[in-house]
Amino acid sequence: MTPSSHFDADVIVIGAGPTGLVLAHLLAQAGIATLLLEKLPHTVDEARAVSIDDESLRTLQATGMLPAILPHITQGYGVHYYSWRNRLFAAIDPPSREHGYLKRNAFRQQKLVRQLADGLAGKPKARIRFNHEVAGFEQDAEGVTLRVLQGGRTLALRCRWLVACDGGRSGTREQLAIPLEGSTYGERWLIADLLERSSPFRHTRTFCDPRRPAIRLPGPDGSLRYEFMLHPGENAEAALEDATLRAWIRERDPADAGLPLARKVVYTFHARIARRWRDGRVFLAGDAAHLTPPFAGQGMNSGIRDAANLAWKLAAVAHGRLPPSLLDSYEQERKPHAWALIRMAQRIGWYMQPKSRASAILTQGLLRLACLLPPARDYILHLKFKPKPRFATGYFKGGAPAAVIPPGQLWPQPLVELPGGERTLLDNALGDGFAWLYREGTTPPPEHPGMPTRRIAVVARADDFLPGHGTHGTADARVRDSEDVLGQLLEAAGADAVLVRPDRYVYEYRQRSTRP
Repeated sequence: MTPSSHFDADVIVIGAGPTGLVLAHLLAQAGIATLLLEKLPHTVDEARAVSIDDESLRTLQATGMLPAILPHITQGYGVHYYSWRNRLFAAIDPPSREHGYLKRNAFRQQKLVRQLADGLAGKPKARIRFNHEVAGFEQDAEGVTLRVLQGGRTLALRCRWLVACDGGRSGTREQLAIPLEGSTYGERWLIADLLERSSPFRHTRTFCDPRRPAIRLPGPDGSLRYEFMLHPGENAEAALEDATLRAWIRERDPADAGLPLARKVVYTFHARIARRWRDGRVFLAGDAAHLTPPFAGQGMNSGIRDAANLAWKLAAVAHGRLPPSLLDSYEQERKPHAWALIRMAQRIGWYMQPKSRASAILTQGLLRLACLLPPARDYILHLKFKPKPRFATGYFKGGAPAAVIPPGQLWPQPLVELPGGERTLLDNALGDGFAWLYREGTTPPPEHPGMPTRRIAVVARADDFLPGHGTHGTADARVRDSEDVLGQLLEAAGADAVLVRPDRYVYEYRQRSTRP
């Protein structure tokens, strides 16, 4: 292919799964001409992922699509663990809303991706094309030229950057000869999606039974998923037979055995990560970059974190506001956290899949004992063992050693009060770019170099809004710290202000200053 000076889009995204769709929304919202290519004639019409966490809901909030999506999500469900004797021995039901939403939520992937795809029509900078299969590409100093198959024709499309969200069997990763590192496990699991459940019980039941480890996951709209582990040597086709599957379901809950079946499939899980996430102007994201065992429900959520991290960086570079070297921080920041979540899923899987009755007695007994100690019980039941989204290196400034939320970690999203009394989630006041949160009455911070920056004056919880008080005419907005979260975090950091990035990670603190 001969490089052309014409670009069909600033960014082409391959794959209309959750990662690709969220990335396209965020890029288009930032004013970046984005083209999303999907080889299928439509978005998937089956449930793959079924769990969406608080961080992902916060990112969907940033796309503007959440009001339409949230009614179709079952918010706030826990996990109940049952022993080899079918007795409840632990329950995880985290109540906190650190990022504005409950930590565990159930959804139907086919509904989510359909809504996200339809929503792109309302964004002038975004286009989506189905029945477009990428057959290859070439890079040059200025961009990427793709060879795309569509309806018996071969098209040449050109972009400045290419992001591959084309799944675990990524053709893009294969063309770049980027290996996957980690493990592919011998355990196979049978998934069965059912409809019209009659039991209203909303929490997941996990059966840690060496005879047949199993999971029962209720979902929205009366949906229900069962997952059963197959033992070595068991025939997958025999396990998929209707009589066998329904017998396994009946053993766990007789009321579920006769429900209509929407889907059944056997899969092998992986714990693998791409050695490199970037090759020149091409990036990997979602399952193309990392494959996570299902036990923690973090595979899709990790992909949405990729989209949130990469979108604003591509936009900043495309607009000429920050240097291209910023894009190096994408893998630098995301890869360690993705791998930490993979390891967490492996540990959960170890508890869920005891190999014998003796190992079940040992592991489940240890967990019972741990839950007798209040700190350990709090750590487990509130899901505090989940690795926090934090960066060791990347695009942020150090300092603030006493900070509860240090630079490079995701800032929380409490409710705040607006003048007039309305309460809203913090991100709604922050806007789409960089934002300073600073104590009202202190010197307003400067803009972040090269980037549009909002200044949000924070009124203390103990104070009222007073007309013109303490803003010096430079605040873009004022919010009252009605839950006293912001003030406490600034106090712990010894700071008067915090600068958060567009993806809501802390960039830096401004240490205490004298009041003007």
